Amino acid sequence: MNALRNKVQLIGRLGQDPEIVTFQDGNKMAKFSMATDDSYKDKDGKKVERTYWHNIIVKGGLVNVVENYVTKGQEIAVEGKLTNRSWDDKDGKKNYTTEVLVNELLMLSK
Repeated sequence: MNALRNKVQLIGRLGQDPEIVTFQDGNKMAKFSMATDDSYKDKDGKKVERTYWHNIIVKGGLVNVVENYVTKGQEIAVEGKLTNRSWDDKDGKKNYTTEVLVNELLMLSK
């Protein structure tokens, strides 16, 4: 059951072209937002559609795939784990974010 701990799978579309960050040691990281859609019927039977936005982080060898082949609007599937981080902004306010750290990626559209 350990393989099921902190595992997330999403299918959605990129909301922006990936941002590629290159570190001083030459390693790279890709960041982008991804939209997933959901729908349900409300108490009156009307269909309600919702879009959820996810912050996606790609590290390691998959960054080359993202950098060369993945663009805004493209549909992809990702698998990874949820991570949380916090930081203080310039005014000293604490900010929090949840991200999906990807370990597998599948391109579903051109």
